[in-house]
Amino acid sequence: MIGSNQTLRILHAGALERVVKKCLEHFTKQNPGLKFELEGVGSREGAKRLLAGEEYDIIALADQALFEELLVPKLVENYFVFAADQIVIGYNHSSRGSAEITSKNWADMLLKPQVTFARSDHHLDPCGYRTLMVWQLAEIFYDKPGLCSIMEDTSFPYSTYPKSLDLAGALSKGKVDYAFLYSSQTKQFGLPSIILPAKVNLSNPAYADFYNQAAVSLEGIMPSKSVIVHGKPIEFAIGIANGSEYYELSKSFIDLLTGLEGNLILEECGFIPC
Repeated sequence: MIGSNQTLRILHAGALERVVKKCLEHFTKQNPGLKFELEGVGSREGAKRLLAGEEYDIIALADQALFEELLVPKLVENYFVFAADQIVIGYNHSSRGSAEITSKNWADMLLKPQVTFARSDHHLDPCGYRTLMVWQLAEIFYDKPGLCSIMEDTSFPYSTYPKSLDLAGALSKGKVDYAFLYSSQTKQFGLPSIILPAKVNLSNPAYADFYNQAAVSLEGIMPSKSVIVHGKPIEFAIGIANGSEYYELSKSFIDLLTGLEGNLILEECGFIPC
């Protein structure tokens, strides 16, 4: 029996907001009386919150590598990869140049005068550093030396968007012409998108070695120290915090997310279940 004072605390990537809420709709039917608190943040920021002593029961992040780098085994014993995705270029009905942009000319189109594009903050959000990786890989794939630096200098203004969910919202409101987002987010927001080549969009495990050529410097556990992360296929992962008061409940939620019901929800939200 669930007590009225039981509250399940879930820290999740902003990109997983709709998935987590839909899973909770099913979960609370199975566990009437259960309360829950949700916190949606950029995944790298979320991992650092745990390191700073904030307490949660379930941690669902947009990059499985964050568990190995920052959380396992001190704060999380183990984790489960449950979904994959890809980086796309989202746009809206009023985006400048949307009638001409393609998967081949997107770099030239985005760099045209008056066209604005944005990304999320790479120090807080995996979508942000994955976008930088996409630009590096595009530089190699299209043989355009210096492309990544030019894109960084021209993008506007990524620091406004701490997580990709904020960026998707800004794009849907027409505050920017184009945004580098997860494919799942463009589907959830009903936004059209440009699909990038598989060697660029971080979607295909077969190109893991090619992706590994991309590397981004990020703030480490201590802001004064940096770490280098390399490109990998995009994987979302979830784990239970060590010391959770509600281990069995947390495990049941993860079982739902990674089971048939969860897979259907993931597909509905544009993810690829793993």
